[in-house]
Amino acid sequence: MFDQSVQFLTPEESADVDKALLTSPEKFLTRLTISTSKLLKAIAEDCETPISELTPQQIIQWFEADSKRKQEQGINASVLKWEAQDLKDVTNE
Repeated sequence: MFDQSVQFLTPEESADVDKALLTSPEKFLTRLTISTSKLLKAIAEDCETPISELTPQQIIQWFEADSKRKQEQGINASVLKWEAQDLKDVTNE
């Protein structure tokens, strides 16, 4: 299972982005890209698949599994630590 102590964007990385000669939207996208690359690495490790071979379905299934862990075992059991305000949003529509 993924090391839950990993930060997806460290304060140092964020400071480096702040120092870059980029517009605000470019800085946002840069932060998002750095975070996403780390999350994709974690998903790939969890799926025992190289990042380049991850499929959209594997990524969706990983998010579903992380969400299920959060619902069943609490936020500390999940990789992604955001709180869902209303878990009723999680449906098979």
